[in-house]
Amino acid sequence: MEYCRITNIQDPLFQKMHQLMQDVFPPEEVLEFALWADPLEDPGIHVYVAVHNEDVVGATEYRYYEDFNVAMTDFTIIGQAGLGIGPFLAEKRAEDLKAMASANGKQLYGMFAEIYDPYRIDYHEFGGVKPMDPFVRREVLAHLGYKRLDFPYVHPSWNNDAEAVTGLDLCFLPMAEGITELSTELIVAFLRRYYSVLVNKPASWQTMIEELEAKDAVALLPI
Repeated sequence: MEYCRITNIQDPLFQKMHQLMQDVFPPEEVLEFALWADPLEDPGIHVYVAVHNEDVVGATEYRYYEDFNVAMTDFTIIGQAGLGIGPFLAEKRAEDLKAMASANGKQLYGMFAEIYDPYRIDYHEFGGVKPMDPFVRREVLAHLGYKRLDFPYVHPSWNNDAEAVTGLDLCFLPMAEGITELSTELIVAFLRRYYSVLVNKPASWQTMIEELEAKDAVALLPI
């Protein structure tokens, strides 16, 4: 299996990846094809696919914020069961992020991820691939060490239509032992940066940010 970076929407692998995203994710979670042009060319956004027998069987997108010393996993897609795609992507991503943090003279503090709460969302088949099932993914990520940030989370739809997407938790994977909470300063700064590309944000997102700013820290709880 190959770990290949995509930096242009004209890359045939990107066309396969975008189709895979449409097969797996709900429509509001998939950025329109043409709108990927700028993100893919952004050196700070890392989009990789797992290629097996010339097919894109998995993908992941992530980014490292040097000033925050944290990472964000935008998504991970496992297109088939039984190939070890999940561990392959996780290992390759971890190696890359470790190298980026090291080049920044630091050890990675942790990584954010949005994780579906299967108890709060309508059932979605996620392409019929069992490893993508929200119940399975949540348990896997819990075993990896992810923790849930203790506040009601909403995020702006990637359709940029000011609609709020719910049914997810904002989670964090601390890279050191003993981290039981995160400062709201870090959380708010990260969320503002991460969603700066979306001009139209729902009122509920603005309210969430204001409520976070009224606190000093948020607890990290078991998923």
